[in-house]
Amino acid sequence: MNDGDNYEKPEVPSIELRSLKVISALGRGAKGLVFLVQTEDGELLALKSILRASIEKKKASGNSDGSEYRRICLERDVLSCFQHPLLPKLKGVVSTDKIVGYAIDYCPGGDLNSLRKKQTEKMFSDDSIRFYAAELVLALEYLHGLGIVYRDLKPENVMIQDNGHIMLIDFDLSTKLSPQTPEIRQTKTAKLPQRSEQTALKSKKKNRFSPLNKCCNSGISPEDSIHSARLAPDLASLEFDPTEKSNSFVGTEEYLAPEIILGHGHDFSVDWWCLGVVLYEMLYGTTPFRGSNRKETFYRILSKAPDLVGEATSLRDLIRKLLEKDPKQRISVDEIKGHDFFKSVDWDLIMQLPRPPFIPVPSDENVNIIEGNEEIDVELFVQGVFKVEEEEDDAQCKKSSQSNDGDENRNKEAWVEGINYPTQVDKFLVF
Repeated sequence: MNDGDNYEKPEVPSIELRSLKVISALGRGAKGLVFLVQTEDGELLALKSILRASIEKKKASGNSDGSEYRRICLERDVLSCFQHPLLPKLKGVVSTDKIVGYAIDYCPGGDLNSLRKKQTEKMFSDDSIRFYAAELVLALEYLHGLGIVYRDLKPENVMIQDNGHIMLIDFDLSTKLSPQTPEIRQTKTAKLPQRSEQTALKSKKKNRFSPLNKCCNSGISPEDSIHSARLAPDLASLEFDPTEKSNSFVGTEEYLAPEIILGHGHDFSVDWWCLGVVLYEMLYGTTPFRGSNRKETFYRILSKAPDLVGEATSLRDLIRKLLEKDPKQRISVDEIKGHDFFKSVDWDLIMQLPRPPFIPVPSDENVNIIEGNEEIDVELFVQGVFKVEEEEDDAQCKKSSQSNDGDENRNKEAWVEGINYPTQVDKFLVF
């Protein structure tokens, strides 16, 4: 990689790993682990760590074009530029001979998926949906104003802060487009309100911990691809706006927008599709297009209308407009904010609401866990988890190569037809 690349520009503080008290492992992903850590002044942070050797191994073997390194640097750049109460702040970078990682804000309330499962019948009320949806709209609008397409909106990536407001995390699948036209049909960018200084300070002062039970869906990385015209020939001829777009095939399969599956290029409107899927899930307790396998899920996304059972309401109407398959016809941010579902929302004050639907409550038991926990060696922990898996992956690749006799076309066809899908891996980290 060129050291003069744009990804090297942002300056972020360094944190010595030995200065952090590692409390517990919170979750894991395909490439790394996340830990709850405590700084010397008592602040709780989430430390996301990746094994340095896994990046260097790919680069040395020639199996990488540097995309993994660029994704890590993009993640750092994105986090370092955020100045928004619903997005994490990059507290510092940890770098040793064995790992690299980021320390960001820790959210003690868990994620929106876990919170939904605690609700009656595992669904939110319309009022709760309205609050979380409004904050998601503001977070996405801010990202789009920076030229960032999020591309992986799902309940597992929406955390609950200690003040009850949301925080959007995990930007490994994000991409950067020109911020001048954040929406195909957007005519203006609304000014974002800032959380009051008193509320922000109160949030920072709180120092509490509750276990984060992270249930994660599989993520589709930029390396995955599919010949989607086979799934829905009738949609393959859709014409999309020729403005700046990304052609990467990324996301979590149940939340993918049709234009990503079709490979026609996509822009900021994919995030509004994902918002529609999230709202549907909060209302019905399941995603709208889930199939028995990836192929069926993609077919449903491309060809089936969402089943909006129940009486006609403004929420169901909003979901229907968000889940418009043609991105040119999909509802835009200004139309979303002006929709009847949000008519009672004061967009300038929503982030200052003192009593959100759920506020995490600290427990003495969790405090005792912090005080009495034995120290964890992050480097050994990460190495131990991923060394075994890398060896298994190498063995599997070797076995697959021998059995397939180098027939790459046959392998591709098998994946497309759903005969030999890759094993799904829980996705949590940003790396």
